Amino acid sequence: MSNEAATAQAAQAAEAAPEPDPAPHGLGVSLPAADARAKTEGTFPYAADLWAEGLLWAAVLRSPHPHARIVSIDTTHAREMPGVRAVVTHEDVPGTPVLGRGKADRPVFASEMVRHHGEPIAAVAADHPDTARMAAAAVIVEYEVLDPVTDPEQAFEAEPLHPDGNLIRHIPLRHGDPEAAGDVIVEGLYRIGRQDPAPIGAEAGLAVPRPDGGVELYLASTDPHGDRDTAAAAFGLEPERVKVVVTGVPGATADREDQSFQLPLGLLALRTGCPVKLAATREESFLGHTHRHPTLLRYRHHADAEGRLVKVEAQILLDAGAYADTSSDALAAAVAFACGPYVVPNAFIEGWAVRTNNPPSGHVRGEGAMQVCAAYEAQMDKLAKKLGVDPAELRLRNVMATGDVLPTGQTVTCPAPVAELLEAVRDFPLPPLPKDTPEDEWLLPGGPEGAGEPGAVRRGVGYGLGMVHMLGAEGADEVSTATVRVQGGVATVLCAAVETGQGFSTLARQIVQETLGIDEVHVVPVDTDQPPAGAGCRGRHTWVSGGAVERAAKMVRTQLLQPLAHKFGMSTELLQITDGKITSYDGVLSTTVTEAMDGKELWATAQCRPHPTEPLDESGQGDAFVGMAFCAIRAVVDVDIELGSVRVVELAVAQDVGRVLNPAQLAARIEAGVTQGVGAALTENLRTPRGLVRHPDLTGYSLPTALDAPDIHIVKLVEERDVVAPFGAKAVSAVPVVASPAAVASAVRSATGRPVNRLPIRPQAAVVTGG
Repeated sequence: MSNEAATAQAAQAAEAAPEPDPAPHGLGVSLPAADARAKTEGTFPYAADLWAEGLLWAAVLRSPHPHARIVSIDTTHAREMPGVRAVVTHEDVPGTPVLGRGKADRPVFASEMVRHHGEPIAAVAADHPDTARMAAAAVIVEYEVLDPVTDPEQAFEAEPLHPDGNLIRHIPLRHGDPEAAGDVIVEGLYRIGRQDPAPIGAEAGLAVPRPDGGVELYLASTDPHGDRDTAAAAFGLEPERVKVVVTGVPGATADREDQSFQLPLGLLALRTGCPVKLAATREESFLGHTHRHPTLLRYRHHADAEGRLVKVEAQILLDAGAYADTSSDALAAAVAFACGPYVVPNAFIEGWAVRTNNPPSGHVRGEGAMQVCAAYEAQMDKLAKKLGVDPAELRLRNVMATGDVLPTGQTVTCPAPVAELLEAVRDFPLPPLPKDTPEDEWLLPGGPEGAGEPGAVRRGVGYGLGMVHMLGAEGADEVSTATVRVQGGVATVLCAAVETGQGFSTLARQIVQETLGIDEVHVVPVDTDQPPAGAGCRGRHTWVSGGAVERAAKMVRTQLLQPLAHKFGMSTELLQITDGKITSYDGVLSTTVTEAMDGKELWATAQCRPHPTEPLDESGQGDAFVGMAFCAIRAVVDVDIELGSVRVVELAVAQDVGRVLNPAQLAARIEAGVTQGVGAALTENLRTPRGLVRHPDLTGYSLPTALDAPDIHIVKLVEERDVVAPFGAKAVSAVPVVASPAAVASAVRSATGRPVNRLPIRPQAAVVTGG
């Protein structure tokens, strides 16, 4: 056959072949992450990679003491060093001298007192990073060192550490009959350690002065408008003269950015008139940003002879560290969820958040809820053991469902399939036992070539049931704004919802694809010239920002379909958009979205604001939460009872998710949350003896690695849609963090018979003498 004939035959075959199916898109599809290619190719714009002409470098001087009075600050030597362009202290803050995400009580620079190890004292801008660090070290600070208050129980009697006092908030929750008592009573004292969010990349940023006397801040911010307003207040500028541009966020499990370096960065840029960059070391990152609240919990559970809960009494004490930050919110969650997803007719909870000279605590996934979950699940294990009842069965006798009432008096109106979740993980087949042969020694808790002996290994099975609230609480005004614009077959989304790894950019594309049938959707990078969308935490952007995008897209859809509906004498509800084609219910109309657009530009802006909530009253009562999510986890562990080493063999997870919007993304978020919880259970604890952060690095702070991650099986996803949530979906990443530490601790109790009342679990807590 000649080449010409072959070419002609191939052309005919191509014409005869059916067109390939379009790539799947829209909700319910595992659309790849929008930034996946950039991260894979190394072109993702992290803040640490930014550059500008005439760049200066910044360094921050931090306090070596957890508690001290500042006698004097001498910056003379630092200012005289060659290459130094500016040195700023508290005297150089032209506006509001304090900051804070929840409560503004944290100084930009310490002035009279130092209240925690690593508190900023001064900042330097120089033409080289080494020069900046040396100049910061040359600032002479004379301290009068004071005894730190590091025990939160001592904070009640100690001298005030702050002008606002040591008590940040007290919530006395009263629900039911205080005289109620059960046939069986169990008590416990529990301690939860200080978990660091440990972001993949340490904090970094770039500040660029503007010709109008303002400044632009390029940051990996999760709340750009909040950061802008804080910065503007500190700089003494109108908010419109400060612009925050969000650069690539390298993962966020908290509020991500340390404001105590953002503000010095902007001050230095304004002072020098030059761009200024700061890339914090890992040590500075540990010292600067907030951590999970260390917590002390005392519990007493009352149950009847069948194991049904009668009353729960608890005292919860959160160590807020030196400043308040979001401790009030964390305490509200801890008190409200102190009994867990169980029906408790009588509950009496006392909750306090207090200041100490420890590092500041703040928002970390599942704040408040994670700490109480570890305690109430330990109590359920104790109760099951005392009654001689299977731990899963005891939990099933008490789990809540839709329509039950929280101890705060709020009715659970959202789907709460807790029993279904627990039954799913309970009935999932257990993993096989490891073989006692040399080639399988890697299965030992000590890891490859571990020191343990197979005969000392005990297997345990435990459970954790967790719950979290979604969005802000207690009257927080949750609102987000989004704009959808369509032109030339391409849709553009403008929404200041930051992509922190939760997948919002991908979700926004899927929403527009689903609503408008347009495959090519672009999400505009976030800055504060856009309307605010709020902070990227507690599943806000899936709910509030996703809802705003959906409403805007539906408004554009109406604009697109109305002319066609009018032309053919039918309502827009009788037209549908599928795979880029518009068709009517009777098949009379069939056209493409591109043809219907006819070169026009359509756009719409919409807001989403969930139903309001209310603060808890003086008795801890009130409808404080918009919605809740639930999770059940069964943990299987192997414990070397001689060495106290623990290996998490498997975690089975069942979760109510409302609706699966992106299966692959959802699974990744659940697995990440579970793994973070395993770290809190076994290894992660930022040690602060006498208020000093010990080993502030990733060598001294033990994060779980890929080798530590157990087999994670998502055995069930309950898709019972929450009718008040856009798409019916629930947030998924926080509640596995809440439940997995409790499940691991429960499994260690099962294996050892030891109480295990502290997280992370120390080896001595898992050793069985005479075992």
